[in-house]
Amino acid sequence: MIRLGTWITIPHPSIIEIIAKQNFNWICTDLEHSPVSRIELQTSITIIQANGKKAFVRVSANTHNDIKFPLDAGADGIIIPMVNSATEAYEAVQHCLYPPFGRRGAGLSRAQDYGFGFSNHYEKNINNLEIFVQIEHIKAVEEIKQILEIKNITGVFVGPYDLSGSMGIPGDFENPKLKNAIDEVAIETKKAGKFLGIHIIKPEANELKKYAELGYNFLALSLDSYFLGQKIADEVDNFYKIL
Repeated sequence: MIRLGTWITIPHPSIIEIIAKQNFNWICTDLEHSPVSRIELQTSITIIQANGKKAFVRVSANTHNDIKFPLDAGADGIIIPMVNSATEAYEAVQHCLYPPFGRRGAGLSRAQDYGFGFSNHYEKNINNLEIFVQIEHIKAVEEIKQILEIKNITGVFVGPYDLSGSMGIPGDFENPKLKNAIDEVAIETKKAGKFLGIHIIKPEANELKKYAELGYNFLALSLDSYFLGQKIADEVDNFYKIL
């Protein structure tokens, strides 16, 4: 099963709603590299879910404090950056799940129906929360088998930019060393039967097809700002060409 999603970095309700009405399975609101506030995050999650899509959140770091609020706001899934070892993957799960399965702190917010649905939310947290870890450092590639063995890790999300930087070849996406590292992650993830994700920045269907054929089944297609900027640039350029 291929699951297609995209990225929110501009936290305006109208933009979120326009994107949420498209044929995506999941939509991720980014907290690592965007100016999204807590209230904007909760609004984003609410709009995405109201349109029948899974609401994911990429947190800024693998800490209890960074992960706690997105879960209280009602996220269906969490994407955690720079998870470089099995120990860090285990810690990620601990931050996400309630005791006795983890160490998540209990609160009464939107996810718990403001205190009127904690039992239901507890069951959802334990049984349905999706936890993805980002593989974006060569150390993570070296421990990929052990990372995938951690219980409750739903899948991995390859980050080629940071991965190439950690290898001393930043942005050299054609470098055989980088390709081999990414291939190793893909092979081991498929063996483990977990979701294999990657972010395709340029909004091109052919790129989606290429990665789908390679076995990637959790695909992120571009992001709000790139969709907007690319369309503007294309049409302005086309205008001057035909003028």
